[in-house]
Amino acid sequence: MSEHLRVTRDGAVVHVVFDRPERHNAFTKAMYAGLRDLCSDLRADAEARVVVLRGAGGRAFAAGNEISDFVDADAPAYEAWIRSMLQGLAELPQVTVAAIDGVCVGGGLAVATHCDLRVATAHSRFGYPIARTLGNALSASVVYRCAAVFGESLTREMLLTSRLTTAVRAYAVGALLAVVDDAAALDAELETLVAGLLQASPVTIRATKQQLLARARVAEAAPADDEERLREVYTGADFAEGVRAFVAKVEPTFRG
Repeated sequence: MSEHLRVTRDGAVVHVVFDRPERHNAFTKAMYAGLRDLCSDLRADAEARVVVLRGAGGRAFAAGNEISDFVDADAPAYEAWIRSMLQGLAELPQVTVAAIDGVCVGGGLAVATHCDLRVATAHSRFGYPIARTLGNALSASVVYRCAAVFGESLTREMLLTSRLTTAVRAYAVGALLAVVDDAAALDAELETLVAGLLQASPVTIRATKQQLLARARVAEAAPADDEERLREVYTGADFAEGVRAFVAKVEPTFRG
């Protein structure tokens, strides 16, 4: 596992903590690789029943990806590699719960929407502000998953206006199971939620997840030209400008 990915176990419950609070828990390639390996191990783990994912520090679940990883790699291929990890997370036989306390954007939101359930503190915010920050684009399947969780209208708003949405609004559209006041209340909510999940029939949980996964595979399949579209974006002038501005900590000037 990555040094920034802490995994512990309490009986049938696996706890995963993204531990890069100084960078708002932004995902590195090593963190994604650790998640990928964990999902591979959990697929064959009949004893694990619930997986809880959360960010360290109380300021963020995860704030996107480490930009240098995109610059140093074939960006569309890296996107495809991340997408396969997200698919592995969605396909886990265990019930996955994203416990969100703070900012949940970019790659963090992608991970959260590929979990089965989400709970959050009231100060949490959600979105994909990439149109005003990096000038890149999401894989189609990630957009479709966001629309499945948040609804198409709110997904359009998050992506087209770069606005972050509140936990209260996310709860109103059904994207969150619960909104609580603070971190202590989040822990209490998780304790109650996990206890209920452990009492549920594993047969029912397994069958339900398989049914929903079959539906998602059809609804979230990327179009045939999606990789070509992403390659055009990542090799274009706007993404280069977004990276330059991000590194320089200035506002980008996108020209299209």
